Amino acid sequence: MDIARYSIQKPVNTWMIVILSLLGGLWALSTVGRLEDPAFTIKEAQVITSYPGATAAEVENEVTEILETAIQQLPQLKEITSVSEPGLSRIRVEIKDTYDGTELPQVWDELRRKVGDEQRALPAGAGTPLVYDDFGDVFGLFYAFTADGYTNRDIRTTVKRIRRELLTVPGVGKVDVSGEPEDVIYLNVDHDKMVGLGISMTDITSVLDAENRIQTNGSGISGDKRIRLMTASAFDDFTGIQDLVIGRPGTTAMIRLSDIATLELGEPERPSRLIRHNGQEAVTIGVSQIDGTNIVEVGGRVIEKLAEVEAQLPVGMQIHPIYEQNIVVDDSVNGFIINLAASVVIVITVLALFMGWRAALVVGTVLLLTVMATVLFMRLFAIEMERISLGALIIAMGMLVDNAIVVAEGMMINMQRGMRAIEAASKVVKQTMWPLLGATVIGIMAFSGIGLSPDATGEFLFSLFAVIGISLLLSWVFAITVTPLFGKYFFRTAEGVGDDHDPYKGILYTIYRKFLIGTLHARLLTIAVLIGVTVACVMAFGNVKQAFFPDSNTPLFYVHYWKPQGTDIRSTEAELKDMEAVVLSDERVKTVTSFAGGGATRFMLTYSPEDANPAYGHMIIRTHSRDDIDALALDLREQFGERFPSAQIITKRLVFGPGGGAKIEARFSGPDEDILKRLGDEARAVFQLPDNRLADVNTDWRQRELVVRPIFDEDRARISGITRDELSLA
Repeated sequence: MDIARYSIQKPVNTWMIVILSLLGGLWALSTVGRLEDPAFTIKEAQVITSYPGATAAEVENEVTEILETAIQQLPQLKEITSVSEPGLSRIRVEIKDTYDGTELPQVWDELRRKVGDEQRALPAGAGTPLVYDDFGDVFGLFYAFTADGYTNRDIRTTVKRIRRELLTVPGVGKVDVSGEPEDVIYLNVDHDKMVGLGISMTDITSVLDAENRIQTNGSGISGDKRIRLMTASAFDDFTGIQDLVIGRPGTTAMIRLSDIATLELGEPERPSRLIRHNGQEAVTIGVSQIDGTNIVEVGGRVIEKLAEVEAQLPVGMQIHPIYEQNIVVDDSVNGFIINLAASVVIVITVLALFMGWRAALVVGTVLLLTVMATVLFMRLFAIEMERISLGALIIAMGMLVDNAIVVAEGMMINMQRGMRAIEAASKVVKQTMWPLLGATVIGIMAFSGIGLSPDATGEFLFSLFAVIGISLLLSWVFAITVTPLFGKYFFRTAEGVGDDHDPYKGILYTIYRKFLIGTLHARLLTIAVLIGVTVACVMAFGNVKQAFFPDSNTPLFYVHYWKPQGTDIRSTEAELKDMEAVVLSDERVKTVTSFAGGGATRFMLTYSPEDANPAYGHMIIRTHSRDDIDALALDLREQFGERFPSAQIITKRLVFGPGGGAKIEARFSGPDEDILKRLGDEARAVFQLPDNRLADVNTDWRQRELVVRPIFDEDRARISGITRDELSLA
């Protein structure tokens, strides 16, 4: 079929393609899903098991090893690592890269079955193993709530109301709250009075447990109605604990708890996490969107809801943005639209200079239609508009005009030789249609190795391959259909010339012809120059910094801070306060949010929070410009290193794409922990040699913790009637 002749003689069908591409592209541009990063599956889960009172070795032998043995039977398993610490087993399970997101739910179900089957083999004091597989949840709208001068209860009540309001926003999936301040009731017992009255701590804790427990209730029939019987808790208010009556063992005498103890409301000695924002105690609120929704629209509604809520808050309560993904995405899309407009203008300008304004207008219009049609297909195929797909369109922009230029230039030359539009278009399309398709497919396949890779990189970059493939194929279709039609309207047939007329007599063509003939005559020199240029390029390429995924443009970076293992979280928080003061005093810093005891909520897909650790501190620092990050990070490392010599401090920028961890790693395994620790120290010393030029060298084994271990005399304990449980309670 003569496609070019058909498109010109039957323009209605071609115009339908043009209108559909234009209007469909505008519709898709306003409705396509928008994200910051393309979705990729985090193929990891954690199995958490508590074992209160057990040492790390007991946890390892009695819990972790049993569960690991069962988990290793999974055929989908790639790697399993575990951390056994006093009272807690944490096992990280990583699945092979060949399993995609649709298969993971079944894999996690199988993991739960394996773990559940082994629960009977765990010791009596161990808790139920919990499998956490929701590492892929991204709370891209991340805020800090501060309430200076308010009680912990006021803060918890307000945050609960904010969470409830946010869940009503259309498009919001989950709301995660972290760092809520806790209240603890301290019972200060006078041991002399307790012993004098013959009361033990076991008596007190037993009564407290019984009176505070939710009791099983029944019901009774009264007439034709069944009435529920309800037993209320003994404590409507914490002060009611003082009136609790305790009986003396072996007698009918009763005493009130207030006779031997006082109550005090305070904060826990060991809180799980402490968060601060710009020097104030804070609670973080993370908001995630429902899959498939537009983060820009959802983010706009969330911001409106928060403004409405904040207007009703008492003076002193504020909500501060830490990271708003919708603003980042909106800026990226707006930047793409500006780049698209600039690309079309550049193409039209360059072609107008070298081919005339008519060819420039034809090719520029085809380029615009190709991009709009690509966005339409992205909408139809559920490909979100994110940094990778936008980057693919920018990359493809230079290739999208090639097919249209070939057809437009050939048609224009033929018409300058006197051919009519139909014959000129038919001749050039017949000559170039299949070669152009072959070149287009080759260009697409150049990106197939990235987009079709079976690992996380391929999943992350699939939209790069898909968008380039769609856009290049559309450019070929439009080149052989739309370009001939537009050429008919804009190109002019030269009158009074024949087939022997040579359109290539212009000054530019003449100069190029002479240069080409000269290079052909000086063949050896030409080949030598080409070889020299190639060698120079290869040598220069060796000096180019290489990274598969570049740093993010967002003006954020992290500070990771580790004190010696065993450090109390309050000590970690105290030094973080000093670090905050240093950071906030720098004019390059806009905001800083610090976390003592663990990392932040996952607010970016590429962000991996650290596990809970009282000796760990984390800071998220926002600068006024991303150009300030590198210099500021170096300055902070020097200042913190001088002021906190016992701590290890690492700064890190945000990066695009999956992955993470160290650039260079060495792993030692074996049965003797002392030998492993020695080998780790030796490897670290090698890495730290000046000639190696390595920074941030550390091991995943922290320092040994100090432990006070009572020496229990079994013989004397039996004579005295004392058990290990009573010793632990004491």
